[in-house]
Amino acid sequence: MFGRNLLPSLWNSTAPAAGAADDHPFSGIRREMNRIFDDFFRGMELTPRSPGDRFHRFVPSLDIRENDKEITIKAELPGMDEKDVELLLTDNALTIKGEKKEEKEEQGKDYCHMECIYGSFQRVVPLPEGIDMKKAEAEFKKGILSITLPKTDIAKVKGKKIEIKAA
Repeated sequence: MFGRNLLPSLWNSTAPAAGAADDHPFSGIRREMNRIFDDFFRGMELTPRSPGDRFHRFVPSLDIRENDKEITIKAELPGMDEKDVELLLTDNALTIKGEKKEEKEEQGKDYCHMECIYGSFQRVVPLPEGIDMKKAEAEFKKGILSITLPKTDIAKVKGKKIEIKAA
């Protein structure tokens, strides 16, 4: 029962039966540390991947920049062509969908090795109001998808600064 005095969270709980396996002084601390780590890492993928592991889910990296005139989005899509990607622009979001297909075949004197990897992805980028949908453009070059979303004149107008007065 020595360990129970060290952890305030266990002061009001019922004590385990004498001689139980959890009667070790550090059992409570171990359980509490496990709970803390479980809570912290909940929802994170902790499976280690090696650089050669190609069976993980593909999620393209995005670079999003905004200035007074436009929003520019660049997506890294290595090994893909423009025909593998679909863009959908709505009033409040840009959806980038695609499917990555990769087939490799290696033949030697005494062997034949073939790999087929398929996977789809979807990224949704929330957008502010005031995007000129008619002037939106996209370009695909060397695995980089560049999307330019010009702002309307209304969106270009900056807000009014309100002065705060001391009372």
